[in-house]
Amino acid sequence: MHPYLTRIRRRLRAACGEAGVPADDRARLVLAVTLLAEPALAAGEAVDVTTTAADHRLTVTVRFARAVAQSRRNALPLLPEAGDDGVLTWHLTGGRAPAGPADPDDERATRQEMLALIARADTLAHEQRELKHELAETNRGVLAMYVGLEQRDERLRHAHAAIFRELEDALRPPAPVVPGLELAVHYSPTDQDSPTGGDLYDWFVLPGGELHVTLVDAVGHGVTSTRDALTVTHAIRTLALEGHPFPDLIARAARALATIEAGLMATVLLARVDPATGRTRLANGSHPEPVLVTAEGGARLLPAAVVGRGIGFPAPGSPRLVELDLAPGDTLLLYTDGLVESRKDVDEGQARLLALAGEHRARPAAVLPRELVTRMHDVVTYADDTVVIVVRRT
Repeated sequence: MHPYLTRIRRRLRAACGEAGVPADDRARLVLAVTLLAEPALAAGEAVDVTTTAADHRLTVTVRFARAVAQSRRNALPLLPEAGDDGVLTWHLTGGRAPAGPADPDDERATRQEMLALIARADTLAHEQRELKHELAETNRGVLAMYVGLEQRDERLRHAHAAIFRELEDALRPPAPVVPGLELAVHYSPTDQDSPTGGDLYDWFVLPGGELHVTLVDAVGHGVTSTRDALTVTHAIRTLALEGHPFPDLIARAARALATIEAGLMATVLLARVDPATGRTRLANGSHPEPVLVTAEGGARLLPAAVVGRGIGFPAPGSPRLVELDLAPGDTLLLYTDGLVESRKDVDEGQARLLALAGEHRARPAAVLPRELVTRMHDVVTYADDTVVIVVRRT
């Protein structure tokens, strides 16, 4: 390691200790600065570090000879302020009392920081397990009945279909009220007597007023895929509400879940809609292409310029967003692959969907999703869970 880099790391640890910054935040700060400073120092470039502590807050500013692009900033373990110049600034919150000096030995200090990060990851994993446990406790009677019904005959499955519908409703949130937008959804399970599957969605209004929609299709069937889909929607909701950049949500969720749910695989489609302007952004990770239906009747797919990959896939994320403006009367259709694969021919299914979407564009948003599913599934040679979401600008 470059001698000056070692001094930088010691200085950062000392400042964090005096400000009472927790060990896991200190670890992410030291790692972020190291990732940028090490190649710069190796190239003979100057790196300048200043720290300022006041009111239990620590401000760290690092100046580099070259500009650091926002995309590279977003990949750091601790996000600095936004920008594209050579100055990076972090603001960290400390405790009421100093955290104590860090070990002067860089290797031991690094080991302690890694243990702090592992402890933080364990805490997050524990909290997630508790959330899953609470969900399981809330629905334990229904879920236990469902597991038992899988081993019983068809007559008993039909007898408890009403209870299954209650579980389905509990897993699928109602549409939020968003002035300027009409929202509707329809879910069609693979088996009418099976309450759950891997096709789930989440939608909520961000503090700034934008509508956020998450549509997930987890690989697999039954309760296991439902659990995986819930895990993905929860992770993305948490990251979105924490304010992480919209283009990075899929990749960040994939990284966060990789160590917790190593075998989880899911396609993901995210949408952000500004109801005031109609400005819409879509991030696609291996998911079927959305459809735009204009007020004039035109219907077209919205393919990504660069195809993204879902969670659990190699290089997950959405490299480039699809951006458009919803005009008054325009309708955005988001759906899972069960809608267009019922006849085992995706191209044919997409062509039929475009035709039907244009033909029924005048239908009320509240009934359009069910109408499309009913007509698309007139012939079913391959059954799969299906979710259709309609977002219409009024």
